[in-house]
Amino acid sequence: MKSSSPFNNVSTFSSHAVDRRETFSEKYDLISPDIIPLSVADMDFPCMKEITEEFNERILIPNYGYSFRGRDFYSSVKNRIERLYNWKIEESWIEFTPGVGAGVAFSILSLSSPGSIVLTQPPVYPVFKRLALNNGRNVVENPMYRDGSRFVIDFDDLEKKLKNAGLLILCNPHNPTGRVFTREELERLGRLCLDNNVFIVSDEIHSDIVQETYHHTPIASVSREIAEITITLMSPGKSFNLCGLSTSFAIIPDSSLKEKFQAEANKLHIDQGNIFGVIGLQTAYDKGDEWLKECNTYISNNAVFVTEYINLNIPLIKTYCPEGTFLMWLDFRHLGLNHNELQKFLIEKARIELSDGLRYGKEGEGFMRMNIGTNRNILETALERLRKSIDEI
Repeated sequence: MKSSSPFNNVSTFSSHAVDRRETFSEKYDLISPDIIPLSVADMDFPCMKEITEEFNERILIPNYGYSFRGRDFYSSVKNRIERLYNWKIEESWIEFTPGVGAGVAFSILSLSSPGSIVLTQPPVYPVFKRLALNNGRNVVENPMYRDGSRFVIDFDDLEKKLKNAGLLILCNPHNPTGRVFTREELERLGRLCLDNNVFIVSDEIHSDIVQETYHHTPIASVSREIAEITITLMSPGKSFNLCGLSTSFAIIPDSSLKEKFQAEANKLHIDQGNIFGVIGLQTAYDKGDEWLKECNTYISNNAVFVTEYINLNIPLIKTYCPEGTFLMWLDFRHLGLNHNELQKFLIEKARIELSDGLRYGKEGEGFMRMNIGTNRNILETALERLRKSIDEI
């Protein structure tokens, strides 16, 4: 493994990107080095320097034994949620999770029973379905549909399917379509869940990465009644490049739901967390607002660049600027390739790796997800490779 990084002192969003090869990076080290990876959903930018400085200071104390999350952990979360989303929460509502995926699993176990129906909204992050099935639940899908340049919820279909469901897994901002649901949409969805006695687990891990003209609204902030049936899952992992530290949290206003959630987590004894995850979260949330603003601007500009480049140079591919996330949903169906041919073409001819759209549900056939949370030069090279390869066919 590399012993040091040459990027500790460079401007975060300059022409540089961290060289992540030979760092046990899932994104870079599991593929051929001549392939450009735009798949795994983490960003390539250097971490915020204040976080690195805090890590370095703690590293100098040469003991990394058992630690605990102090009051500052909970106050950092509480203050930031109110500052960014105008949602006043209590510290007692906050529960640590070793990753948002783990939080989804604990929520499924605590809010539903074996054999019950869990609703998802594909094309959507495939871990939701996998976790539900792996824990003996049945999955029913409420597919989103394209309305112009955005994907929207099919509320008529949702209302029918909620009648037999026990739990809805919401993804907001939505991965992979990039939707940031409006307050009105969330209020309607929450009201339907209330009317049908359906709990909500809301994956809001991408809530920090939102285009300037949009605003993220936690569904539990819409009303007290909706909050009482909702578990909200958040993390600094995506927005501050801390996913490898497995530090996330759940916000659970209803005390009985929180007790059930805690009971499932306690069965597995995985609530210890780690020293650097706590330091990273507190530093990001206390000092990271300006860094995040700059990051969002860079991601927004990347989204515009990719959209304009594709529209001008590769019009057979259809895409649009996402409202949130650093992910873009690309429609390759006009190339005349079946899905297996498309996968092979991207890897073997274009030499780029995108996330397989079919993993997000059958609605993703012919689609691929592109991670734009990287340096512009990398995106330019990848798109040029894609253009040349498509021209050849």
